[in-house]
Amino acid sequence: MKKILLLCLAVTIVACKGEPKDYVTLSGKIANPDESKTLRIFQGRNYEKTITLNDDGTFKDTLKVIAGDYNFQHGKEFGPIYLKNDNVTSFETDYNSFVDSMEFKGDASDINNFSLKSFLLSKKHFTEDLIANGTKEDFENATKQYKTDYEGLKTKFSDVDSTHIAMMDKNINGTLGQVTKFMSAKLSTRDAMPKGSPSPDFKDYENNAGGNTSLSDLRGKFVYIDVWATWCGPCIKEIPSLKKVEEQFHNKNIEFVSISVDNGRGYKNDAAAAYQGWKKMIVDKELGGIQLMADKAFSSEFMKSYKVNSIPRFILIDPNGNIVSADAPRPSNPALVKLLNELL
Repeated sequence: MKKILLLCLAVTIVACKGEPKDYVTLSGKIANPDESKTLRIFQGRNYEKTITLNDDGTFKDTLKVIAGDYNFQHGKEFGPIYLKNDNVTSFETDYNSFVDSMEFKGDASDINNFSLKSFLLSKKHFTEDLIANGTKEDFENATKQYKTDYEGLKTKFSDVDSTHIAMMDKNINGTLGQVTKFMSAKLSTRDAMPKGSPSPDFKDYENNAGGNTSLSDLRGKFVYIDVWATWCGPCIKEIPSLKKVEEQFHNKNIEFVSISVDNGRGYKNDAAAAYQGWKKMIVDKELGGIQLMADKAFSSEFMKSYKVNSIPRFILIDPNGNIVSADAPRPSNPALVKLLNELL
């Protein structure tokens, strides 16, 4: 009789626990949400689901997934998330400071918070100011602290499984490799073309407003050059910021010059179509300043002299035709306005 009672008790316990759920429950809140009021969960082309937010930014839904790492998107912001069926996972954040204010709770919160904080390390240490103005020593110090802080995260989140640790190790090393390559190129350019040295010249570039323009025509003013192309996404992204800077320094002793290196890319290698695309974008985007077309795109002597091999690229030249910065801050970087205020 006693054995029967124990067996019944065991069966009751198992029954109460229930079968594992074949879905994950995801909930949370996004303060100051984007007007879209949607949260998209996706994993490449393998999975996608859109969750509709309530008016107050809260959300809750179930998703049937294969355990693994996913991404989510709200408005223009993105973030990483690990999802597994039978888990109850949540996060809260503010759209105005999306990943910075984000915090995960519930199942797999250690994995998610570890991934998130590891991702934020590059933003913390490889700042816009470091990229724009940092020395080799500054970058070496930032790299050292980046590695130290990452090891600290691994200690703090010691319960995270070895698979995710290995994956994040790879991501961290990949990020470090990319930033090092990028920063090395910048430092090399600054060393080769130091402040105060005579600037290379460009001559008779076609001016969208009519005629041709040379750098020497602008002598007596500071010249901020934006090297761009219509097919370049990061270049297009800088346009609103460039317009604001142009407006802020209107009637100051500076000319804003945009030089297109369009050569057919994005137009099936049709140079004529690229030329018309340049003309059209100037109108469509209501571009200001002086709009020029380089004579031989990236092969122009001016571009080769400045070692322009990726865009956007920004150059600042003083009224005497000497280099202020061969790799100046981009318009979206507050360092540019600070620099111009010091000069003008």
